[in-house]
Amino acid sequence: MRTVIIHGQSHEGSTCLAARELAHNVGGETQEFFLPRDFDAPCLGCYTCFRTDLTHCPHYGRLKPLADAILAADLLIFASPVYVYHATGQMMSFLDHFGTWWVVHRPRPEMAHKQAIVIATAAGGGLKSTAKDIADSLEMWGVRKVYRLTFGVQASRPAEIPPRIQARIHAQTGRMARRIQSGAGKTGYNRRAKRWFHLIRFAHLHFARSEPDFSSWEKAGWHGKRRPWTDR
Repeated sequence: MRTVIIHGQSHEGSTCLAARELAHNVGGETQEFFLPRDFDAPCLGCYTCFRTDLTHCPHYGRLKPLADAILAADLLIFASPVYVYHATGQMMSFLDHFGTWWVVHRPRPEMAHKQAIVIATAAGGGLKSTAKDIADSLEMWGVRKVYRLTFGVQASRPAEIPPRIQARIHAQTGRMARRIQSGAGKTGYNRRAKRWFHLIRFAHLHFARSEPDFSSWEKAGWHGKRRPWTDR
């Protein structure tokens, strides 16, 4: 299994520890990227990707290695500590670049063959909102199954995590790894993405055309009987 980890920070703290442990338990090949170390460009809001495609983004040269790795992976792990009750700014800025991958625009069929896990850790609160920040994008990319793992570590450094919480991290990452392994090779869309696909398909067929989305769907055959979760 090919796993890609996108770390929402450049230091190797508690969140990194949990993500690496999960990837190790799953097994296979793992590739890691750290934000902003490996990509630090904020979205400019220039709308170039929506008017054309992502390859025309001003930052695409630096973004491409990460985008290619995501598309080639079987398992995506997106990990972020809680910053002011949300995912890190670096993580959100990274995700801002992939608006055209959302199912309401030009979804990538590759996503239907993937699983993803969002990992968030915090010394205090904000775990739920942080996980949601990232899961929203992964679900709307059409990833088949998106899981969430959150840990209140009650510490600022891995060495300070209480033993009982360390034990919980070990247990939950182990159980999650087994779920991922059992789901390997399956295909489909999560419910949220599938609902939006059918809604946008209806809009395409009954209202004014929105380009280039309409032509992209028409070329893919999605206005007919083909679906992105059955394409490869």
